[in-house]
Amino acid sequence: MVVGLGVIGARRGRSVESTAVTMRLADIAARAGVSEATVSRVLNGRPGVAADTRQAVFSALDTLGFERPTRSQRRDAGLVGLITPELDNPIFPVFAQAIERTLTQRGYPTVLCTRVPGGSTEDEFIQCLLDRDAAGIVFVAGLYADTTARHDRYRRLAERPLPIVLINGFVPGVPAPFFCTDDRAAVRLAVSHLGALGHRRIGLAVGPARYVPVVRKTEGFLAAVAPLLGSADEAEQLVANSVFSVEGGRSAANSLLDRGVTAIVCGSDLMALGAIRAARERGLRVPEDCSVVGYDDSPLIAYTDPPLTTVRQPVPALAGAATAALLDAMTGADVLTGEFVFQPELLVRGSTAAAPTAASDPTA
Repeated sequence: MVVGLGVIGARRGRSVESTAVTMRLADIAARAGVSEATVSRVLNGRPGVAADTRQAVFSALDTLGFERPTRSQRRDAGLVGLITPELDNPIFPVFAQAIERTLTQRGYPTVLCTRVPGGSTEDEFIQCLLDRDAAGIVFVAGLYADTTARHDRYRRLAERPLPIVLINGFVPGVPAPFFCTDDRAAVRLAVSHLGALGHRRIGLAVGPARYVPVVRKTEGFLAAVAPLLGSADEAEQLVANSVFSVEGGRSAANSLLDRGVTAIVCGSDLMALGAIRAARERGLRVPEDCSVVGYDDSPLIAYTDPPLTTVRQPVPALAGAATAALLDAMTGADVLTGEFVFQPELLVRGSTAAAPTAASDPTA
């Protein structure tokens, strides 16, 4: 039995002439784990097939290296915009992939809009998506996370009404669901771990103070470190704000090392890599002389030298909850608004160790 649509065009450099003109339904069905009749319905664009099953057939075609028939490429559900910061931070591609995968499986093509310096602004991306009748928008670490930015754009979207969901950051008064990692708890986990290793002078290297996640990380840090030092004022002196990058982490770490810290908690894994670089440039060993904790658990971070102790953002849970809420809203269901907070997880690896003896001994 052959595919009813006839030719399925080859890709990856193969011409139609150099491949089979038709593909047996049995091959596709075996790959997708469905019946041949189901494959036929999907390829001919007929109704009555569950979204997950339809996606399984498309995935089988993709795996076998063939283009999907034109009819099955059409989407009636409407596109969804995904607006993210620049992708230099590897945690943002992880968010994008998790969100896009779920939306695509449900029949919603996703348009990735990445904010980069000198590129399109968030407002320009929003207008572009509105011009294309987007069915919804997912924001990741958008301007709503900036306490100095105007937030009325989100209220206007929610009042259109256009379904939106927002990840990491919160604005009171915007009638939309926000999904956030508990930043205060993340820093408390890191400080508790370092305190148990004997560290007392622990520094915090984070991004600009105007961002909601930074404000919350700082609050969590001060609450956790002040008891170790016996002074809230002294704890405030161990916070260094910079930018969320390797160089920003290096700059912040140098400032903290000048203040005599033996451990540094960082606002991102990239900043942690910068902190390790700063320590090594001073001839310090990580973790023997200085311990470093990151934040995010970005891909490949476990394979750095040394493997980085970090606080993992629950990306699958955040992305899953956000896309579920968006899908519900796009189908007309009532969706709860407000902030939904998810708990992080500390992953202990090789960049943290017991405090240097002199630093951990109060009589030294």
